[in-house]
Amino acid sequence: MKITKLTLIFAACVYLAGCATGATMENMTYRGDQKVYPEGLKGSMELFAVTGGDKTNPLWTSEISSEAFSDAVKESLSAQGLLSDNGRYQLNVKMLKVDQPMFGLDLKVTTHVQYLLTDTRNDTIVLDEAIVASHTATFNDAFAAIKRLRLANEGSGLKNIEAFLEKLSALNINKQEISVTE
Repeated sequence: MKITKLTLIFAACVYLAGCATGATMENMTYRGDQKVYPEGLKGSMELFAVTGGDKTNPLWTSEISSEAFSDAVKESLSAQGLLSDNGRYQLNVKMLKVDQPMFGLDLKVTTHVQYLLTDTRNDTIVLDEAIVASHTATFNDAFAAIKRLRLANEGSGLKNIEAFLEKLSALNINKQEISVTE
């Protein structure tokens, strides 16, 4: 009898709170201002792999999947005029860690993502950067905590991609030389 009551209470909580949904590509894609990039980088970046994400368990918490983050990176690069199907520069992305709170009114998520950009012509590493970005979703953003967590995931993913694009705009890529401007 006790197990039945607990099961009913759990089912009611899941019904009232809703099911967890994963971060979406649409809400992590950078659609802001066009940044200024080195000429050598435009239309020459190929997204090779995105790893390290987690699929969302609808009965647990929202997560950022590798697939959704990959699509967001790809769409962001495309919108900035950097993406190529067979580019000179190959990008590998690894989600190292996603820090999420278990509960709270304001939910802050921090993403740690490693970006590795390689020049395929000479196997030179152009950029090897771990970017950390945070976003907080408040009670005003969504009543349900499960939705707030998804919004915080998406906001953190978006800010991480935007910071990566800023790093790309700081690169100095010439035919002979590759360096980072400070």
